[in-house]
Amino acid sequence: MLTDEIMYQALLDKNAAYEGSFIAAVKTTGIFCRPTCTARKPKKENVEFFKTTKDAITKGYRPCKVCSPLEKLNETPPVIKEILKELQTDPSRKFRDSDLVSKGIEPITIRRWFLKNHGITFQAYQRMFRINAAFKKIQHGESVTAVAFDTGYESLSGFSDSFKSIFGVAPSQSKDKQLINITRLETPLGTMFAAAVQQGICLLEFTDRKMLETELKQLAKLLNANILQGSNPHFEVLQQQLEEYFEGRRKTFTVPLYTPGTPFQQSIWNILRDIPYGTTRSYKQQAIVAQQPEAIRAVANANGMNRISILIPCHRVIGEDGHLTGYGGGIWRKQWLLDLEQKNR
Repeated sequence: MLTDEIMYQALLDKNAAYEGSFIAAVKTTGIFCRPTCTARKPKKENVEFFKTTKDAITKGYRPCKVCSPLEKLNETPPVIKEILKELQTDPSRKFRDSDLVSKGIEPITIRRWFLKNHGITFQAYQRMFRINAAFKKIQHGESVTAVAFDTGYESLSGFSDSFKSIFGVAPSQSKDKQLINITRLETPLGTMFAAAVQQGICLLEFTDRKMLETELKQLAKLLNANILQGSNPHFEVLQQQLEEYFEGRRKTFTVPLYTPGTPFQQSIWNILRDIPYGTTRSYKQQAIVAQQPEAIRAVANANGMNRISILIPCHRVIGEDGHLTGYGGGIWRKQWLLDLEQKNR
């Protein structure tokens, strides 16, 4: 239970773990902020807490210009969205510093944004995007030479060296390799990474999940695949269905999923998908449905190995006493998701 004391301390600490769980409104200034706002902190008696920005606006407060609480957390700036869209349309496109300046963005700014949100520079992102497109073309039978020049490389040797540095094999020997595409999605609960293969979505996790790096390595090993930034037809469907879910208009998902794992894990993940929207189930109940009533710990472990948040709804599993238990995205997110579903049942 979030008390005023807990929320005020989170506000003082600028605690990102509470993003999405409350809004703080300042009576003396008439503005409302997200928990991580860097503005000077008000006295406790001057703060009023709300569940949503809508509640704060209804009470007459206006959004803070410092932390922009009406925007999604870590939302991609419009100018960067435009650049990413151009890259998706034409992977051979090369943005130079002069191109960025002409669009009104400083090269150092976009470099810092990509390092913060993707862990690589913008130039590295562009190279990966071109290699991604090249890999798919070769997989579809196009010649290595044609692909090299179509994706913006100036020489066949340069293309081969870049390709081999990422995939570990020459372009002509890449038929047996798979490619896992990864992209960044923004949600009301923070940024998520989605990964997909031809068969469907294989990962959907919040970017601050501690197990994320391990999960990606496991996927790459299981599928004999390389993970690269890039587009995938499943991402567009996923984005649309997630938006509908967060708006309370979608209760089930139809985007294809691909979930490599042991037979036991597969069975538990299927049982998770059968938990109705807006309801909860205990680990013990889940074990009974799995016809293994004594395997509660094993069931909990399988839940924890689920790589596809929300779509495979492990947030609907709670303790037998009704308390919320561990959740990879954080207990506050679990509570938020359950509250959303209860409200829109």
